[in-house]
Amino acid sequence: MSTLPETSPLRRLLAYAAPHRGRIRKAATYSVANKLFDLAPPALIGMAVDVVVERENSWIASFGYTDIITQLAILSGLTFLIWASESVFEYLYKVAWRNLAQDLQHNLRLDAYGRVQDMELAYFEDRSSGGLMSVLNDDVNQLERFLDMGANELLQVSTTVIVVGSAFFWLAPEVAWMSMLPMPFILWGSIVFQKKLAPRYSRVRERVGQLNGDLAGNLGGISTIKSFTAERRECQRIAERSDEYRKANASAIAMSSAFSPLIRMVILVGFTATLAFGGYLAATDALAVGAYSVMVFFTQRLLWPLTSLGNTFDLYQRAMASTTRILDLLDMRPAIRSGEQCISAEDLQGNLRFENVNFHYSNGFQGLRSMDLEFAPGQTTALVGPTGAGKSTIIKLLLRFYDPTGGTITLDGKDLRTLNLKDLRQAIGLVSQDVFLFHGSVRENIAYGNPKASEAQVIAAAQAAEADEFIQELPQGYDTIVGERGQKLSGGQRQRLSIARAVLKNPPILILDEATSAVDNETEAAIQRSMQRISVGRTTIVIAHRLSTIRNAANIYVLESGQVHEQGNHDELIAKGDLYAALWRVQTGSALGVVIS
Repeated sequence: MSTLPETSPLRRLLAYAAPHRGRIRKAATYSVANKLFDLAPPALIGMAVDVVVERENSWIASFGYTDIITQLAILSGLTFLIWASESVFEYLYKVAWRNLAQDLQHNLRLDAYGRVQDMELAYFEDRSSGGLMSVLNDDVNQLERFLDMGANELLQVSTTVIVVGSAFFWLAPEVAWMSMLPMPFILWGSIVFQKKLAPRYSRVRERVGQLNGDLAGNLGGISTIKSFTAERRECQRIAERSDEYRKANASAIAMSSAFSPLIRMVILVGFTATLAFGGYLAATDALAVGAYSVMVFFTQRLLWPLTSLGNTFDLYQRAMASTTRILDLLDMRPAIRSGEQCISAEDLQGNLRFENVNFHYSNGFQGLRSMDLEFAPGQTTALVGPTGAGKSTIIKLLLRFYDPTGGTITLDGKDLRTLNLKDLRQAIGLVSQDVFLFHGSVRENIAYGNPKASEAQVIAAAQAAEADEFIQELPQGYDTIVGERGQKLSGGQRQRLSIARAVLKNPPILILDEATSAVDNETEAAIQRSMQRISVGRTTIVIAHRLSTIRNAANIYVLESGQVHEQGNHDELIAKGDLYAALWRVQTGSALGVVIS
């Protein structure tokens, strides 16, 4: 996995938002126009004072309107036009920025979720689902809040500084430098605060990710927590995580809260100087009274936006910390890449081969050693052996959740790495011992692999899996909601729905991973009948600890420590009198020993 070269979060965000540049320019234009009209009233007040004091010699009179009533009428008309325009552009910029924020938020969330789905299995094994949820939800929402309000605030403050500064230098250059004197200090202070706030808000986002990870884990394991009466201990652990988040926020708040008061004190210098020295010039007739009025009001209009700049920078820094996390996620590249060769499930023979395959996990554990296997088309092949022998690793390699670190795995003679990944996985049906059902109806879960299946096809699949009978007894039949992870159903019921789901997918290759490991004898018998029925004509791979479930398999591989210890059918392996025979004697009660689990 790799990331793009590090650059500023804002540049990265603008690069991502390139398709929306036209909308950004339009929203920015509305914000600037709104602020220009918002700054006009002080000029109107100055003009009104000029009319009252200068009368026929006022600025408006220079355009030929010497009558005072006419001048006031013109001022009234301008006032109405300016206030109406300000309201119109306020509506326009709010709609533009908010819709842009919603659309960008929507795109970011979908792109980030799409990237997460593309990542290999090892990526998820190293991260908590709660931490990823924090990025996909909290961080995306944080960015949306900034675009909703903060971008407009920054534009309007910048517009205010430029317009007011220009007006000051035009009206009274000798006073303007006093009012603008604080600006370099404000800009310098803003940069310093940004640099100091950025790492603090990065820690805030890290802490909230850890907190969300623990909360998600605890909610998912609530039955375990209750069974071990660990509620108080878990509450204490969550309290510690929450306190870390609170302290990280407190550190950022202490810094960000100091910005506005300091800025206000700096601006006060410029405001006081303008008020005093400008008033002196007006009193000595060196500055027109109307111009002095405009400067006083403009200085006030400059003051308040700058004092709120601290809140805007705070929002900005939070958003940039979130942006970094989101775009870092988007910049990740999966280690498992799809091949270009497309395959059709209808055309597959289903001949799978492992040729001198080695595999070790990222922690260095050797999963497979020089593994040679063949899964013959249309036949059932079983994998048995103790925990850690490599059975589950083989399944993960077949589905390309991982790639081998040595050797080759082929399907009908083609290296799996050259095949289209979607086509490969579409050709394989997996019935896992750890059945995952989605929070939805029984029908939706059975049809998950084939959403367009008809009602008759869903029922036929359930009947093949011997699930139709218990489904009909559920309160709403096929419309019954199974609950999160299928918690409203028994283990055997979940397992049979999983088999029905695989049947409806109708893959040429079927993998049954400990499908009867956690069910009673009656349910096991029903599942075995289902498995025998659906495995006909398919390349079937069965992982089993209960050897009675695979005694009819055409070929059995006995694994130990990531290697093939022995191979053959049931009778051949019993005749050899080796590991398989020992396991069979233990499980059938014909010898004392330790049952492999």
